[in-house]
This record gives sequence, C-alpha cells and structure tokens, in this order.
Amino acid sequence: MLRDDIKAETIAAMKAKDSARTAALRLIQAALKNKDIELRTGTAPADDDVVVIDVLTKMAKQRRESIEMYVKGGRAELADAERAELAVIEGFLPQMLDAEAATAAIRAIVADIGATSLKDMGAVMAAVKQRLAGQIDMGQASGLVKAVLAG
Repeated sequence: MLRDDIKAETIAAMKAKDSARTAALRLIQAALKNKDIELRTGTAPADDDVVVIDVLTKMAKQRRESIEMYVKGGRAELADAERAELAVIEGFLPQMLDAEAATAAIRAIVADIGATSLKDMGAVMAAVKQRLAGQIDMGQASGLVKAVLAG
C-alpha cells in the first residue's frame, strides 16, 4: 500500500535527518489526511491506492504549475524547492505511459466497452480515469481518446 510506503519513507527521512525530504513527505501525509476527512461523508473507497494516487497526481500538478510561475518570475530558489518536492511526490506515483503505450491502452479500453463513436467519449474517459489513474495525464488522454474514436 502506498500509504504505508509513505509512512515508512517519512520515518527513514527523519532518521537520516533529511529535512527537505521529511517536509515533502509530511506535506503528502497532510494532503492525504485532508482527503480522508473530505471522504468521510461518502462511502469508503474500494482501493486506497487509487485515493493516494489521485492526491499525489494533484500535488504533482500543483508543483509543476508553481515551478513554471517561479521560473517566469525569476525566483529560481523557490522553483528549486518545488522541484525537490515534485521529485519526492513523483517517487510514489506509478510510471507514466508514453504516447504509444497510452494509445494502445485507450484502444483496449475502447474495445472492452464497445465504444464506436465520439458519442461514447464520456464512457471511455470514465474507464480511462478508472483504469489508468496516475499513469496518464488526463488532459492528454482526452485528445488520445478523440483520436482513437474518430478513427
């Protein structure tokens, strides 16, 4: 379970006196705790790793956006701090699929659910999000799904 891996890494970072890594791991744990509180009103997720990957994906996206803004603003030291946090976060995310692998996975999903036209895009995107969470950028997935469904 990813949550257990994050806790173990936090303990290891604290023992190694790696303050930057410890801080990043504590941010991850805080975000997970916030998500747990948010989900108390709903039903418990079937797979906790899906929740953890969702939180980590959002955190990584936030860091990438911050890095871009800091670089544009000439704040290299803040961009470097964000890059360090991003590296820790990405260490727990599954490997991202390249364009070819993503297209092949989307084709398989389209075949599995029997989608035939762009009208089925919503169902395909829901299946892609469920099956490939954390392995594909959903912004890119939308374009790939359109391309596959268009023929």
